[in-house]
Amino acid sequence: MPRRLSSAQVAASSTWTDPDGVRRPAGDVHAWVQGKNQTVCGLALSRSSLARFPHVQWDEALPESGPHADAVQHVCSRCRAALRPRETGVDRRAFRRP
Repeated sequence: MPRRLSSAQVAASSTWTDPDGVRRPAGDVHAWVQGKNQTVCGLALSRSSLARFPHVQWDEALPESGPHADAVQHVCSRCRAALRPRETGVDRRAFRRP
């Protein structure tokens, strides 16, 4: 089972430093799970030149809800889809073939 929203951190294409002196993500943002050398969508961190932000949770970097998304320009749609909560109202048994 893939890890969900609560355990993903952020990898970004660039950084900025807030007034408190803390590094924050900027530019293109991807979801990253600690212990892996790739993003949730499959990009290699070293080949893509993505910086890791283990102190920033994924939901904190989303522009619509996150406090650390001031300089985020683009959120990876594949990472967002992989970590989106699933709809629980669908009964999958109702759509089975006979």
